[in-house]
Amino acid sequence: MLFNSYIFLFCFLPLSLVGYFLLNRYKHYELAKYFLTGMSLWFYAYFNTSYLWIILTSILVNYCCHCVMLSFSRYKKLSFFTGLIFNLGLLFYFKYFNFFIENLNLLFQNNMTFKKILLPLGISFFTFQQVGFLVDTRKGLVEKQSFSDYALFVTFFPQLIAGPIVTHWEMLPQFKEEGLKRPCARNMYTGFRILVYGLFKKVLLADTFGGAVEWGYANYHLLYGTDAALLVLFYTLQLYFDFSGYCDMARGIGYLFNIHIPVNFTSPYKAENIPDFWNRWHKTLTRFFTTYIYIPLGGNRKGTARTYRNIFIVFLISGIWHGAGYTFILWGILHGVLSILTSLFHRLKQHFPFKKSHGPAASIRKAFAVIVTFFVINLTWVFFRADSVPQALTILRHLWNPSQHIGIAEMASFFNLPEIWYVLKFSDFGSAGCLS
Repeated sequence: MLFNSYIFLFCFLPLSLVGYFLLNRYKHYELAKYFLTGMSLWFYAYFNTSYLWIILTSILVNYCCHCVMLSFSRYKKLSFFTGLIFNLGLLFYFKYFNFFIENLNLLFQNNMTFKKILLPLGISFFTFQQVGFLVDTRKGLVEKQSFSDYALFVTFFPQLIAGPIVTHWEMLPQFKEEGLKRPCARNMYTGFRILVYGLFKKVLLADTFGGAVEWGYANYHLLYGTDAALLVLFYTLQLYFDFSGYCDMARGIGYLFNIHIPVNFTSPYKAENIPDFWNRWHKTLTRFFTTYIYIPLGGNRKGTARTYRNIFIVFLISGIWHGAGYTFILWGILHGVLSILTSLFHRLKQHFPFKKSHGPAASIRKAFAVIVTFFVINLTWVFFRADSVPQALTILRHLWNPSQHIGIAEMASFFNLPEIWYVLKFSDFGSAGCLS
């Protein structure tokens, strides 16, 4: 079920709100949680009911591991690794099994058949969310939770499909607070406002850029120079408006239920370097990798070489997490290398007598850094979107060839939407504070 679908906006969402608050009004708090969990499972299984058994099994296994770790200390380690292997195994099978088989066939000249595996929606998100929960349980950072709270924590539909990756300390206290179980006019207003602007980003901007990008990548061999540059830029904008719009909608819907979902984007294309970009883009994923991978590996505490190794590992895993393909792996490696080079540059800069700029000079330096970073990010997104590494390299090579102006008119036709100009003319979109 999509946030911008009629069935969601005019049926599912009103039913969820009315049922949840009505049950809470009569102090059926546990029943209200199960009701919202049930609605979330309906939301998840709307397009394919086979998804249901996957997420239910995942919830049951992880909750059992959580309970065993807290109730039987001698089995804590065994229970933790059982849960960890289960989660990673589930993710590997559904997301990476066929990619693994493909590489085995290439390496050993085999002819192993691929399985018809349908990738479950949001499996990367709810798997990481539960892995973090198990790690914190083992560290003693989580008290024993009721099944109703845990199930709602995993399935809460606004953040279930595409994040943000929320944590137990952000969500579970909100589910338990009685003051949040009654409708709040201020939160309703804020929620609907953020939801509308998220819809604007997703439906009118991201989907419009997406049409042009789809045509461009289908005809990439025809695009050179300006045409290829526009294709690269359009995907950069499509990806931001799509993901940021979805997260805005998730936050807006969360507010309707008096639940605060963390901000996932803070003007990422204003970043001055790659590490700064990752402090602004998909912030909850950056937080997850920092907390559960980078710091346990040693972070920056064990020397420069180990620090750079840890940075590289984190970005390699990030690329693999985003998708099963060499394009994603290469994209992750590029960001890892760029992050290391940025760190090296800042270390070397300390040994040279650079004068700290102020006033107009500082503004010029910052603007230049933002432009260069944005240019580099555009190039790396090509690998993220391309169907193969050769396709990505072809598009990047075509950027430096003379333009033949074959694709501009075709891609421009996707923007001939009267809705966009109408909304821009009559809304205060730019001043709403939602373009973060």
